[in-house]
Amino acid sequence: MHIHIAELNDGLGKELPFSFATAAAEIDATAADYAFQGPIEVTGTVTNTGAGYRVTGVIRATKHFVCDRCLDACTEAQEHAFSEVFRQGGTSGDDDVTLFTGDTIELDALVRDTLLAAQPLSNICKPDCKGLCPVCGANLNHGDCGCDRFVPDPRLAALQGLFTQKD
Repeated sequence: MHIHIAELNDGLGKELPFSFATAAAEIDATAADYAFQGPIEVTGTVTNTGAGYRVTGVIRATKHFVCDRCLDACTEAQEHAFSEVFRQGGTSGDDDVTLFTGDTIELDALVRDTLLAAQPLSNICKPDCKGLCPVCGANLNHGDCGCDRFVPDPRLAALQGLFTQKD
């Protein structure tokens, strides 16, 4: 994804809109535990700030994964905003500025990093996912299986013996 900024060089505050669609494999945004299905859509604007170019926009993608709790296949629409400052050539003492050369800004790394950094550590289908029954393996989101899932606290096991002890 390249943005040609030559036409922005003649005016402070001038903006250039952009729109791209790409696949996850093209920008190396792949992982072992999820996949982005269909195109990854990127829209936004580039603004000449005088000291550099501010690139702002939104990334839209559809993520397919298996829930870590209930093992159901899930699909989730995602939308992530981004904003980055680019500066032509030279050196920069500012960590918040990305350097580039020529009249083209490359967005592949920005889009990939934004997508991957926004992913949660665990893939859960919904915040209140009940997971699987530890006894029979039934998906508890579909209803209660009826199994006795009571697990006594091992720290209190000695006290349990007091209640069952006969005089």
